[in-house]
Amino acid sequence: MYSILDIETTGGKYNEEGITEIAVYKFDGTKVIDQFISLVNPEIPIQPFVIGLTGINNEMLRHAPKFYEVAKRIVEITEGTIIVAHNAKFDYRILRTEFKRLGFEFERESLCTVELSKKLIPGQASYSLGKLVRALGIPLSDRHRASGDAQATVKLFKMLLAKDTDKEILKNSVRNTPKNQMDTKLIYLLEELPSITGVYYFHDSEGEIIYIGKSKNIKKRVNQHFTSENRKSREIQKHVASISYEATGNELNALLKENEEIKKNKPKYNKALTKTIFSYALYQSKDSEGYTQLKIAKADGRKKNITTFTNFQQAKAVLNNIVEEYNLCQRLTGIHTGNGSCFNYSIKECNGACIGEETPEEYNERVERVLLKYSYENQNMIVIDRGRDIDEKSALLVENGQFKGIGYFNLNYQLNNLDIIKSIITPMRSDRDSQHIIQSYLRKNNRLKVIKLDTVE
Repeated sequence: MYSILDIETTGGKYNEEGITEIAVYKFDGTKVIDQFISLVNPEIPIQPFVIGLTGINNEMLRHAPKFYEVAKRIVEITEGTIIVAHNAKFDYRILRTEFKRLGFEFERESLCTVELSKKLIPGQASYSLGKLVRALGIPLSDRHRASGDAQATVKLFKMLLAKDTDKEILKNSVRNTPKNQMDTKLIYLLEELPSITGVYYFHDSEGEIIYIGKSKNIKKRVNQHFTSENRKSREIQKHVASISYEATGNELNALLKENEEIKKNKPKYNKALTKTIFSYALYQSKDSEGYTQLKIAKADGRKKNITTFTNFQQAKAVLNNIVEEYNLCQRLTGIHTGNGSCFNYSIKECNGACIGEETPEEYNERVERVLLKYSYENQNMIVIDRGRDIDEKSALLVENGQFKGIGYFNLNYQLNNLDIIKSIITPMRSDRDSQHIIQSYLRKNNRLKVIKLDTVE
């Protein structure tokens, strides 16, 4: 649990500043579950340059509560959480100073989004909050006011959590969680989970990830782990001490993150993904007369394929659909193995490539359309899908046939700047498994919006 905050001060000498405004958003890793926003009477004058920067003046604070009047609420909302701020050293110091004046020792773990951004989003021109979020396409209103800056920090931190594929933020937050919360029973752990699409992580008592899974309903899937009697589930039940999760908004992103993070983190109970997740593939070749043949065969890593399939039944079903949709020849696709014309020719659904009535050029033109649809080799595209919130969409980037990663953007933000698109993307490995996941998902969800990058300026 995190307390994402921003503080505005009077300015002045080090450790003599007073708080003029504070905003705290309690964030569970997915959504804001509580908030506190208030002007504060610092009981000392505000520096003139600060008035010009924030718009907060001495008159506005005349009737605002003094810090001791809001201190209890700050303690309550931040209890058991990690403080997150942009330049956390400053905000945390100011808070501790104010509490010391009241004779109270305020101690919390803290995370700095400046430091995290430099590590997870390198190469930015500036890491000041305003310039950084603008470069990333994150909306920012009321700049230099506590609420506006804290809201932007929430969105930035959400992006950083997504980019943190090593899960260091999650692992550290679990390690810092009080032990009495980590030793709760499975039923309590289950009650804390949402029924959303995403990736979930089982941690042991040291915070290490021991299992990673994905589901369209995290709570339901974890319940299956906790009620199953198989050997692996019983081992997980014995060693799980905490569960964290990350919303992905859609199943494709969940599948890709699961694939990426299992390979990166190598949890002890995830042994299934050490093997390939597909067994058959569609290949192309030319026969002696120049016709392009499409054939299903067992997947072979040494050969270039068009697309891959989980099993033979799936491959056969997809190939039959291709033959029907593109009016292809059953013999040239391996469905009909006899001599002479194929069956589809007799019912006028094949143009006669099997007996030379259709030229190779005419036939291959339709095959090229198949290749364009089912293979993204050399293609540049963005796949748009559901986001984690109602006002958000996800973007999956493919460049030159290579999967680059996934990211999220707000509905009010236009996808017309390739540099910003690349900056919001969490880089992910482009391997045979990720290619299979994307192609399989696009086959099943052919109504997804796909933008060709050539159209993006």
